[in-house]
Amino acid sequence: MRNKQKGFSLIELLIVVAIILIIAAIAIPNLLRAKIAANQASAVGSLRTLNTSCIAFATNYGQYPAALTNLGPVASGSTASSTSADLIDSVLSAGTKSGYTFVYTAGASNQSYTITATPITAATTGQSMYFTDQSGVIRVNTSGTGATVASTPLG
Repeated sequence: MRNKQKGFSLIELLIVVAIILIIAAIAIPNLLRAKIAANQASAVGSLRTLNTSCIAFATNYGQYPAALTNLGPVASGSTASSTSADLIDSVLSAGTKSGYTFVYTAGASNQSYTITATPITAATTGQSMYFTDQSGVIRVNTSGTGATVASTPLG
């Protein structure tokens, strides 16, 4: 009588590896799409936060901030002022968060502002570009060019 084999044959191992590779080929693109969707949702949330913070800043100081860093946290032991209003966290005030770069531009005499959010890498961090201003309307452009005041408002 033949001795019983112990372990797996090479064919059995190759079949298992092939099945794992097929599952990975299906799962990885879905994971990347989910990450892009999460980054885009975070960018919209950050723009809402920035709009709210700019309104609070204008209420306290009579004008919109001159720069994004003016909305940021205060130094240790200091109190809030027009140069450090402590309205947003240090990550967002630095201008980059969740795969997006935020650019704040103050208008004439700091009576208006515009904010754009563009993905750091369109293929992996986000595909939509966003724009907002003192009106509070967030606009989106998915065509690959920057979003402007003429872009489609989010619904």
